Amino acid sequence: MTFSIHGLAVARGVAIGRAVLVASSRLDVAHYFIAADQVEAEIARLRVARNAVVEELQRLQKDLPKDAPQELGALLDVHLMLLQDDELTTGVKRWIRERLYNAEWALTSQFEVLARQFDEMEDAYLRERKADLEQVVERVLRHMMGAASPVAPREPRQRRLGELLLDDTHDVPLVLVAHDLSPADMLQFKKSVFAGFVTDVGGRTSHTAIVARSMDIPAVVGTRTASQLVRQDDWIIVDGEAGIVIVDPSPIILAEYGFKQRQGELERERLSRLRNTPAVTRDGQRVELLANIEMPDDARTALKVGAVGVGLFRSEFLFMGRHGVLPDEEEQYQAYRAAVEGMQGLPVTIRTVDVGADKPLDELRHDDAHLNPALGLRAIRWSLAEPAMFLTQLRAILRAAAHGPVNLLIPMLAHLGEIRQMQALLAQARTQLAQAGTPHGLVRVGAMIEVPAAALMVDSFARAFDFLSIGTNDLIQYTLAIDRADETVAHLYDPLHPAVLRLVAATLDAGARHGKPVSLCGEMAGDPALTRLLLGLGLRSFSMHPAQILAVKQEVLRADAARLRDWALQVVAAEEPAALLASGH
Repeated sequence: MTFSIHGLAVARGVAIGRAVLVASSRLDVAHYFIAADQVEAEIARLRVARNAVVEELQRLQKDLPKDAPQELGALLDVHLMLLQDDELTTGVKRWIRERLYNAEWALTSQFEVLARQFDEMEDAYLRERKADLEQVVERVLRHMMGAASPVAPREPRQRRLGELLLDDTHDVPLVLVAHDLSPADMLQFKKSVFAGFVTDVGGRTSHTAIVARSMDIPAVVGTRTASQLVRQDDWIIVDGEAGIVIVDPSPIILAEYGFKQRQGELERERLSRLRNTPAVTRDGQRVELLANIEMPDDARTALKVGAVGVGLFRSEFLFMGRHGVLPDEEEQYQAYRAAVEGMQGLPVTIRTVDVGADKPLDELRHDDAHLNPALGLRAIRWSLAEPAMFLTQLRAILRAAAHGPVNLLIPMLAHLGEIRQMQALLAQARTQLAQAGTPHGLVRVGAMIEVPAAALMVDSFARAFDFLSIGTNDLIQYTLAIDRADETVAHLYDPLHPAVLRLVAATLDAGARHGKPVSLCGEMAGDPALTRLLLGLGLRSFSMHPAQILAVKQEVLRADAARLRDWALQVVAAEEPAALLASGH
């Protein structure tokens, strides 16, 4: 039966394919595809872990005190029975053999299938056994995750993902459905075979949404119940324009969306012709269209779409998914150098590590509901609290600057004291490199304007830095007191709120007064519907995901920036800017 699920449209386009559910486990389970020659090794990993848990439970049974409650022994019997059930092990092997899932992913996928069966049982006692199954599965997962894998490291596996598209197993497009995806998960899937993403939680600027846009893959987030309503292998349509997920579509609906999908492909082909066209407005204003990247390899993608530099290299992605082991100076230097050399002489802006909130490091994760990581020890606050770590990163960035033009960007500054501390540590890093005789280069230093306090003190910031960069994602979040990853308040996250627009306009005006360049690297920069407004306010440097550059360039080429100025100021001064923006100019 056809039904639809509504969420937030965050990445345009249409995806049609089979649903692949990623189980939401309390464990941070890795999900990746394996090569065909690794199937038996993965099954062996599963068998070793299962046997270890069997032995563990049998040992517990044997060591039970004589006065232990009888129910405890019965519970261990139930766990052993579930663990040795053929439906569990056979199902897991099937996911590994047929879908080429890694063992952990296969186990969590089969758990989801069996959990639904328990939910549908009429007997209350049997329904409750789902919790026992979950405990058994987590025991096996812990053993697998704690043991070294006999298969090749994950990086070579990722490079083979493209080959899977040619495999008969993957001749049907796949759509990923999950309760939530961490940034580390999204990086794992970045070069995968998925045609679209659907998540229960998240907002327009959650990292699932941001990475989906960077991959130019249709995505709908904030659906709340998709991972519960969609079953493994269901046919689904992801309408990234309307924010709708259609499950089990009829032939008529499939045909309609197939047509929309082809239209989108034609539009992308047409935009691709603008790649080598300079971004100049009709009245001769030159505009910088820069790329946001997460990994050094993304530099190639940025060049392919005609980016004239990198406006934001999110260095925190080098720090994540490492179980608390931070990258050393040499590893960071090699990554930054690769990005700089990959841009072939074009400037690269590297933001210092910005962890916390929706980008926690493993050791910073917590489940304390009363703590709000968005307002805690994150970004520059964490860097200043860990000066040895910060100095390591600063030295690596300065060394990379010997290979090409590099800008250093500092996130989440709010206090003049933070600026002075950062400047002192940067000078110390330079001194350490000079004393060691290590080659390094000069960097321009910029501040992110993403906290309202920084926007209100923008004149002081402009005097202290070489350039400014407006981070609208956090600026909107903090100005409106909206958690941008919370689907229950996502509808209140509004880039056109008068307060937000006035802070953006004030920052651009301050940059002009002090002769300091201002860029905008939040999601507003990549929204073609806002390009003319930002041009009218004086923005001449946009930084966005590479997939959005050509659509924004098209708007730049059509615009007369000088004639947009008065209209843009009217929009900013309006009580309801969205209505005035919709009326056009």
